[in-house]
Amino acid sequence: MGLLVRGYAAGHLRKHKQLAISGPYAYTRNPLYLGSVLLAAGFCVASRSWISTLLLAIYLIVFYPMVIRREQSELKTLYGDAFDEYASRVPAFWPRLSSAKSSDQHFSWTLYRQNREYEAAIGLAVAMAILWLLMLWRR
Repeated sequence: MGLLVRGYAAGHLRKHKQLAISGPYAYTRNPLYLGSVLLAAGFCVASRSWISTLLLAIYLIVFYPMVIRREQSELKTLYGDAFDEYASRVPAFWPRLSSAKSSDQHFSWTLYRQNREYEAAIGLAVAMAILWLLMLWRR
């Protein structure tokens, strides 16, 4: 699920050219981070390790808020009042249940490739292979 959220977001993201407000950006201002958290949660469940879950939770709680605030500051600088208006309608992380007013833009495979989101899919395949090998090793 996390990979789908990230991929869908990447297909709507025009970095430093236009404020992303379509697709998943109409529900949360940070769908890429939300997708990463979903991916990480899936791996915590799959690993069945409370230690890795705790370490990951600490990492996300400490670093994600800082990164999100920094990026919001950059977006405010780039887009000014347009970002403020968008931020007033769309939550920073936890998605709203209904879509905020968005644009008529649609998912673009070209943007997906330009944003190199396929690298997340490759990373997922590698991580799954590692979990599979760990599963075999623990037998």
